[in-house]
Amino acid sequence: MLLRTRYLQSGFQENLDLFDDAPPPPECSNPNWKLDCCCGDEEIIFISLLCGYLLANFFLWNSLLLKPMKLIAVFVHEFSHATACWVTGGKVSAIEVYNNEGGVTKYEGGKRCIIIPAGYLGCSFWGMVFVVFSGDRTASLISACVFLFALVVSLFVAPSRILIFLSIGFCVLTVGFILMDRFLFHPLLQYLTLFYGVFIGSFSVYDIYDDLMTRTVEGSDAHACHQLIPCCLPRLVGFQFAVVALGFQTLGLYLALVWMTST
Repeated sequence: MLLRTRYLQSGFQENLDLFDDAPPPPECSNPNWKLDCCCGDEEIIFISLLCGYLLANFFLWNSLLLKPMKLIAVFVHEFSHATACWVTGGKVSAIEVYNNEGGVTKYEGGKRCIIIPAGYLGCSFWGMVFVVFSGDRTASLISACVFLFALVVSLFVAPSRILIFLSIGFCVLTVGFILMDRFLFHPLLQYLTLFYGVFIGSFSVYDIYDDLMTRTVEGSDAHACHQLIPCCLPRLVGFQFAVVALGFQTLGLYLALVWMTST
């Protein structure tokens, strides 16, 4: 036991236990899967920003301010289809995003059973990735560079006019934040990637609920899954997508906190 001596005014000595009635500090494992050391100032700021972004999305959802973000979320959805097509050996002829927040990926070949669900699930997955990577400066830079790469690739796959403007605009925005984070203020880029992740994840969940669960739209991804597997009704497919999407968002928050408390 660690003691120190204090001299009282009466001349007597008193031994004080420096850790009297105080529990020992938790030992942080690495990686900190149990979140033993959560939450310090950094994690509180992270959680506060995430909640703030969610509230902003809720109150401003139908405003023109978030229109570009909705279109970029549609792009992530369509690019996820395209990525699944490329991975399974198919060929993508066009990626289009429309002003009504719709989109289409034109492709040939590939595995339809993987390409079809890749849109909604890929969108929620990338939302999770942005959230996780926003917890570290280098990781946020990597996620921003991957995002920029996807935007540049889309310009070479017969994009629609809206997608061209969207890709160029978000390239300029993201590069601007990278430079400001490097030379002016850190962690500005982490705040941006967290916002990207929260919004894209929120959009995927809302899109699944609005398009696949409250109604059945012929031509939707859920309807296409139903055509491949007749026993899976479109709304049931939508429910399954929603469970996975919510799971991705929860996992993203957890992994981000693990990363932050382990470094």
